[in-house]
Amino acid sequence: MRSVDPMEGYRPARRRRGIVRKEMPLWQELPLLLVVAFCLAVLIRTFLVQAFYIPSGSMQSTLEIKDRVLVNKVVYDMRDPLRGEIVVFRGTENWVPEVTEPVSDAFLAKLGRTIGDLVGVSRPGEKDFIKRVIGLPGDKVACCDEKGRITVNGVGIDEEYIDEGFNSDLSQPPIPGQCTSRRFTEVTVPPGQMFVMGDHREVSQDARCQGPVPIDNIIGRAFVVVWPSEHFTGLDIPDVWQQFGEQYPAAASAHPVKARESAPIVAVDLFPLLFGVVLSARSGMSFATRRRRLRA
Repeated sequence: MRSVDPMEGYRPARRRRGIVRKEMPLWQELPLLLVVAFCLAVLIRTFLVQAFYIPSGSMQSTLEIKDRVLVNKVVYDMRDPLRGEIVVFRGTENWVPEVTEPVSDAFLAKLGRTIGDLVGVSRPGEKDFIKRVIGLPGDKVACCDEKGRITVNGVGIDEEYIDEGFNSDLSQPPIPGQCTSRRFTEVTVPPGQMFVMGDHREVSQDARCQGPVPIDNIIGRAFVVVWPSEHFTGLDIPDVWQQFGEQYPAAASAHPVKARESAPIVAVDLFPLLFGVVLSARSGMSFATRRRRLRA
C-alpha cells in the first residue's frame, strides 16, 4: 500500500485564494532606503565608528592636513588607552584651538554642517584634538635625556615616527605656557589623566604646555587613515611603545575601566533589524526591476 504524504495536494491559503503580494513602487522604496541608510550612519557615528578630518599639521608626518581617519569609539569602554596610541579627545579649558577657520552662516552651509555632524563627516570642533598617548596615570614624563629623547619613567624613547625636521628646538630653553622648546620639566601624570603629544613637535600645542587631559575626555582611538586613498594605512602602536609597555605596564588600578553603557548595546541590537529592512527593500527593488524587464 502506498503511503500518503499528508502535505500532498496542500497549497498555501494565499495561493489558493489567488492573492498576490503587491510590490512596493520604486518611488516609495527609494526614500525608505535613504532614511534607513541615514539612521544607520547616525547610529554608527554615535556609538561605533566616526570619521575625523585632520585640520592641522600637528601630527605630521603620521597624519597630513586634510587626511580623514576612522575612530573606534567603543574600544575604551572595554579597556584603558595604551601608550603610543593615537586618540581623539576633547580638550580641557586650558587647551586652545590649533586651527580656527571662518565658517559661513548661510542656511545651506549650516544645514550641511548639521547633517555632516550627524553622520560623522564634518570637521571636528575647536575643542577636538588628535594626539599620541605618551604617558598614563602615575608615569613621569620629561625631556630630554643625553640623546635629546623624551623619557617616560626615566627610560628614553626612540620615536622613529618623528621626522627630525619636525622636532622641537633642543637648544631653546623651556618657556612656561609654550610648546616651542623640546625641553620640559618632569611631569607626573595625575590619576585618571594622560599625557599626550603631537608628532610634529615644532607646531603641536599639547600636554607640554597645556597640561594632561582626563582619560574620560577621549572620544576614541584613530585606527586607520581612509582618505585620500594614497594615504590609506593602519595606525598601529609603534614597536618602541609595544616593547616599552611590555617592560613597564601601566598601573592596573590607575583608571578603572568604565562599565559599558547600555546605549551602544541597544544600537548594536538595532543593526540587524535595520540591516534586514535594507536587504528586504533592496531585494524588493531587484524583484520589481526583474518583473519590469520580463514584461518588456
